[in-house]
Amino acid sequence: MRAARHSSHEPRCDVCGKHCRTFESLRDHLGVGGSTLPKATHCADAFASRSGCTLCLRVAPHHRSSSCKLDRAPAAMSRPAAVAMNSRQPQGRALALGCKMVGAGSDGSLDVVARVCVVDEQENVVFETFVKPLIPVTHYRYETTGIRPENLRDGAAAMTVKSAAARVQDLLLAGEQPWRARTTRGRARLLVGHGLDHDLDALGMDYPGYLKRDTATYPPLMKTSRLSNSLKFLTLTYLGYHIQTGHQHPYEDCVAAMRLYHRMRRQEHAKGGGDGADVPAASTEQAFPAWRQRELERMTPDELLRLSRPDYHCWCLDE
Repeated sequence: MRAARHSSHEPRCDVCGKHCRTFESLRDHLGVGGSTLPKATHCADAFASRSGCTLCLRVAPHHRSSSCKLDRAPAAMSRPAAVAMNSRQPQGRALALGCKMVGAGSDGSLDVVARVCVVDEQENVVFETFVKPLIPVTHYRYETTGIRPENLRDGAAAMTVKSAAARVQDLLLAGEQPWRARTTRGRARLLVGHGLDHDLDALGMDYPGYLKRDTATYPPLMKTSRLSNSLKFLTLTYLGYHIQTGHQHPYEDCVAAMRLYHRMRRQEHAKGGGDGADVPAASTEQAFPAWRQRELERMTPDELLRLSRPDYHCWCLDE
């Protein structure tokens, strides 16, 4: 188990207790979400007969249906505002970042940031602005972005990329020095989003990896092939509502990413004591050298599981 990286932080079947690497694997195991050939017929039948939730994949008594299906973010937030900076202080320890891109280059395929939104844990907008691209825009992608040329022209209430990036960084660091945030968290906030590296690159920003919470690269939310799922798919599959229909506002993406983060953060996993998630790999290997191999072999699966470590940071440890 230690070599396979199985741990108590992986998605688990409530019927048979099987550990799966991803929620997609668990959905296939339970025969939900369009899976026509469930890998475990007994579990699939039990899941259906016990009214298992197709969003959280839990069954009674673990299932709390009232908290699974969420409503879409308020439509009022799709207003065509140019610049909006909320005077209230961000609530919580995490901020969600969302960017909308327009096209540049000869064929309009080069992504350049044109709109930025930052949302706190209470889904309040703490920063929102149009952004003036550094290079000429050749395709505004109006059908999906809703952005028009007049939103980005000189004289419009839009910020430069540098100014927008500085504002986002100030919100994230919360007064912490950038160099200190790279070594110890201090006051720096967690950054939530989908495809964060792409958004940060468009803003010309960098942020410590241990403070990022990216729904595109979080292992339990990825495909069984280790590829990323779209935010639209994740929102429908695990939150129960549609996003990115018609003109897309970055606020909606921020809220969806933050809700997914909260859903994953509230997963009930074993913590403390012998939980292997907090035990360095070297310590477990040193504790059981070759001459203690028989002792290791006599351990029960549960004891081995407590020694095992996941190969990723589980978001439940942020609680």
